[in-house]
Amino acid sequence: MSALPALLSPEPDAPFPPVEQALRQPDGLLAVGGDLTPSRLLNAYRHGIFPWYSHGQPILWWSPDPRTVFATDEVRLASKFRRGLRRSHWVVRADTAFARVIQACAETSRPGQRGTWITSEMRAAYERMHALGHAHSFEVFDGERLVGGIYGVAIGRMFFGESMFSAVSGGSKVALAALAWHLRDWGWPLIDAQVENDHLLGLGARRWPRSRFVTAVAELTATGGHVGSWSARIGQWPAARLGGIAPPSGAAPSAL
Repeated sequence: MSALPALLSPEPDAPFPPVEQALRQPDGLLAVGGDLTPSRLLNAYRHGIFPWYSHGQPILWWSPDPRTVFATDEVRLASKFRRGLRRSHWVVRADTAFARVIQACAETSRPGQRGTWITSEMRAAYERMHALGHAHSFEVFDGERLVGGIYGVAIGRMFFGESMFSAVSGGSKVALAALAWHLRDWGWPLIDAQVENDHLLGLGARRWPRSRFVTAVAELTATGGHVGSWSARIGQWPAARLGGIAPPSGAAPSAL
């Protein structure tokens, strides 16, 4: 394992180094440089790699070990929160406000974080991915007010979560749970959550060895997915359904 991250070729289709070469300190730093073209981003995600850097830094590429994931049938909402949702008038939509979701994620302050890693360059890159049908958002609305959301990248039957936000308490939980509900219904077993924190672990996230994660990603991204808008597939989905209805049966995430 090298003591320095690899320097990427300027060619957008150039391969990434093996994830086993990622540094242990800082955990998972694999490579530096390159660009955020759709071809490079899609190649990165297919290999369990994602970009994460701050303003003023070069593009940094990561593949941490362990990796934080959600099984789509194991996202947990507290019983009290679920009971409150039964009376909720919130509605979940998909891909109707992607730019607003990524902007809100960029502007949301988080404990221990100074500034944002969602730079203008990152926003433009993922909005381009969205326009091409590879990046998606789940949005939670109270009337016409956007109260929460999550966005990420979909390849095959794998969803790679990037960020989520709440404008009202619980908004991001509903977005995540609704995303997981629909993905399970489609037979998509996993959501990548990248790096652990107490909030994600409290919602049911697990730590997977990187080797297990990249094996699952290779399998899931090679299978059929759905490139294009998810808006019509989701429609106007009542968040109240999360209050008491179990997700439909589907693929068993724990089998991976």
